[in-house]
Amino acid sequence: MPNKPKITEERIKLESQKEETETMVLAVGTKAPNFTTKNTNGETVSLADFAGKTVVMYFYPKDDTPGCTKEAQSFRDNYAEYQGKEIVVLGVSQDDEASHKAFTEKYGLPFQLLADVDGSITKAYDVDGGGYSKRVSYVINGEGAITLVDEKVKTDSHAKDILAAIG
Repeated sequence: MPNKPKITEERIKLESQKEETETMVLAVGTKAPNFTTKNTNGETVSLADFAGKTVVMYFYPKDDTPGCTKEAQSFRDNYAEYQGKEIVVLGVSQDDEASHKAFTEKYGLPFQLLADVDGSITKAYDVDGGGYSKRVSYVINGEGAITLVDEKVKTDSHAKDILAAIG
């Protein structure tokens, strides 16, 4: 397996600044690409598993880094409200299942993290940052269409921001 470039918070910040003019994420109204991958517990998960439900898929660069931890904690702290609205939360990064499991256990994350080790989901959703997933979130309706794209993520308030946008 080829070596992946080391992902640091500094690199993420530099790439994010560059992304502001280069990002070409999927548009609202686009059918969300289906995928099949493994979750935190090694179970096979597909987008099709959530047909009929609203899904928030948030992409993030790396488990257990400061910004990604704040974002995950934001979803954790607001998870009851997501459940009350029957909204599925899925976190996606290119970390493997073991990394996701450690991250989930360390911070008590109640939602699934998806292991996109080969980057195929990241590429399908046009959030490839060159070895990591860019910090972008999609809201997908029950019919599989993208209804919201958030590229301007504030990590500490992201979950509340998405809830406010969904209404």
